[in-house]
Parts: sequence; C-alpha cells; structure tokens
Amino acid sequence: MGDHRAILRKLALRDDAFVKAVLDRDEATEVSGLDDKTSALVRLGALIAVDAAPASYLEAVDAARTAGASDDEIVGSLVSVVALVGVARAVSAAPKLSLAVGYDVDASLERFEDE
Repeated sequence: MGDHRAILRKLALRDDAFVKAVLDRDEATEVSGLDDKTSALVRLGALIAVDAAPASYLEAVDAARTAGASDDEIVGSLVSVVALVGVARAVSAAPKLSLAVGYDVDASLERFEDE
C-alpha cells in the first residue's frame, strides 16, 4: 500500500478487508513497508510487551533468524523496549527469549550460584 494516511484511515475505520489482510503475516509485512527482518524484530518487541508465552518466542526468533537477524539483534529487541514495557516485563521475557535463541539462562545462573 505505502500510503500511511490510507493505512491509518483503514485501521481507524476497522476496514474488515484491510484488517483481514494485515492479520495475514505475509500480507502484513508487505503492507507495513518494513523489510522482513525489521518486521520480525518489531513483532518480537510486541511479544515482549504483552508477556507472551514461551512458545511464541520460538516462532518469532525463527522468523527473525530466517529474515537475517543475528542473536545480538534479537536480544537487542528486548533491550530496546525495556524503558517502554518496564523492568518487570523485561525480566519475565529474558528467560523465554534466552531459550528461544538456544541459551538456557536459568541453567547458567544455577552454575553461577554453585561456583
């Protein structure tokens, strides 16, 4: 679409055809005008904001990696929203995100405590 005014108008009016299009992940990325990597990182930030379930992080991390995001960029999406979502939400998200990137932060902390 590319016209931000039209997008805002359609969302404000709850244009059902438009809403259906943006609910389709592929179409949403196209309509948003964002590249796949940016879109995946934004979606990850949204999952953090709503305190999503761990399984949601797995899918989001997979999509971000598929789009070319590094693990540092993926974790950067968490860091970038801390001031907006709050520390408690970030603390809740950190172990979920760590498992999704293949790092068990809880196990690491247990080893640290044992030392």
